[in-house]
Amino acid sequence: MKNKIIFKIFIIFILFLSAYRAEAIEEITEGATLSVNDCIELAIKNSPEVQIYEQYVEMYDSRVGQSKASYFPSIGASAGYDYNNNSNTIRTTNRKSFSAQVYLNQLIYSFGKVFSQVKMQKFYKIAAEYDLQNAILNTANSVKSAYYGVLAAKANVDIQRANVMVNERQYNRTKAFFEEGLVSKIDLVNQEVYLSDARINLVSAENSYQNSIVNLNSAMYIVNAPDYQIENTETFNFKNNYAEINLLNIANTTTKEDGTVEPKDAVLTMQVEKTNILENYKFTKYPYTLEESIEKAYKNRPDLLSMQATQNAVQEALNYTKKEYFPDLTGQVGYNWSNNTLYSSNGISVGAYLSTSNLNIMETRLRIKESKSQLEIAKRNVDLTKQNIYFEVQNAYINMIQLEKNIPLMQVKVKQTLENYELADARYEVGLGNFIELQDAKENYNNAQRDYVQTIYKYNVALTDLKTAMGEK
Repeated sequence: MKNKIIFKIFIIFILFLSAYRAEAIEEITEGATLSVNDCIELAIKNSPEVQIYEQYVEMYDSRVGQSKASYFPSIGASAGYDYNNNSNTIRTTNRKSFSAQVYLNQLIYSFGKVFSQVKMQKFYKIAAEYDLQNAILNTANSVKSAYYGVLAAKANVDIQRANVMVNERQYNRTKAFFEEGLVSKIDLVNQEVYLSDARINLVSAENSYQNSIVNLNSAMYIVNAPDYQIENTETFNFKNNYAEINLLNIANTTTKEDGTVEPKDAVLTMQVEKTNILENYKFTKYPYTLEESIEKAYKNRPDLLSMQATQNAVQEALNYTKKEYFPDLTGQVGYNWSNNTLYSSNGISVGAYLSTSNLNIMETRLRIKESKSQLEIAKRNVDLTKQNIYFEVQNAYINMIQLEKNIPLMQVKVKQTLENYELADARYEVGLGNFIELQDAKENYNNAQRDYVQTIYKYNVALTDLKTAMGEK
């Protein structure tokens, strides 16, 4: 009863998914804005693995129909011509004979063999449908991880771009102080080094961003994708509403006459230093305990449900083999006609027959033994899958909770390093602080933002892995 309810829920899910996919985007248009669900639907539509499992479902559906065909009658017909020439010392005779017959066979009772065969194929079909759901689940997991990778890479580009702006501003200020004789030459040279490092880090961040886009396109099985945007998600919602994706002009920089490279939108104001990566970020703790998560996994995991359906199919295969000792009761209705040189005849025949099909008692007994072993293997596979799910959920839950605890701490660290940087900058501005103190504060703030973004990214991936381990798309 439980499996029937789960199966009905899954059928509703498949119908809903089919209806949704019918309205989902078929391809990416230039300048489109995609949500994570849009990317998942594109991946499901394009995934060869999903398409393979869809064909498995079609194949087992056909097998269910084939097994049910035994309930329907079979029709046969034959026609023949015979010529016989017989010669001896007394006489020679020639005989020509024409014949035709049509008959209809109907299985009346099979002692449950056909019923078991139909049930077996139905369970295999259910297992194939759960395998399809599992393929969809894994595809969604890959897309989400790649999607969060793009958001993290984009946030890191923003951080590194802001860092370049900060170092540009700091360089101009240090240069002005040097020209006024307020700082030494070494401070100016050090600032040039920091500016070069910032630009190198920006190029590296942009390269990582490019790679993240390729990974997302690969997860969606899309080649030569046009420029598009992706939305922030509920658990990855930094300041910008959208993360722009542009493979052709990903580095928003310009080259000066002296050969130096800087961002086009470099603004040398204090606002650049206060780039607030925390703004608008919403964080909600995971609502379920470990025990609840494991229980949900046992109910939802399609690979476990597939194993259970396979176990049921193997049980029906055993039932079928045991019933092979029993004969089949069939009925036949036929019409016969013949005509030869001497006479012609026609008639209708009706009969019922009990028959077995080449029954070998020893072979059947050994096949029953084999089927019992297959059933035990299926049961052990179910137990093994449940154990693997338990530890998989447990590991994913521990990783997620650890990162969940780190997020508030990282938020505090970003605020603290920003405050420290502002104080160091103010002290340096009036000559009370030194250059090393200022640079350390700036680097700490920049690193804290970068580490915070990575923590959010790892948390989203861990949460996605946990939900996948629980069988949730």
